[in-house]
Amino acid sequence: GLIGMLNNLEDKSALGPNMAVALITTLYGCMIANWLFGPLSNKLLAQNAREMNAKDMVLEGVLSIQTGDNPRILATKLLTYLDPVTRKAISSEVLKD
Repeated sequence: GLIGMLNNLEDKSALGPNMAVALITTLYGCMIANWLFGPLSNKLLAQNAREMNAKDMVLEGVLSIQTGDNPRILATKLLTYLDPVTRKAISSEVLKD
């Protein structure tokens, strides 16, 4: 692509085809970056955030058990790590009398 074009700057007849190859490869690179690797990166970042949230929740639970926290307080603490819809569904079951 671009390297081939820069290597053959003296040959004016090869400049056009080499420029075309350089532009096409740049276009393909931009398309692949935005359509494939961008969404893939976003999914990996979201998955990483979910895993880190789960690990933080486990760590908080273990440390609270070690310090002897009240189970109701611990349940309330751990429910804060969940999203609101899941928290509402689980809280009625976990915190019932």
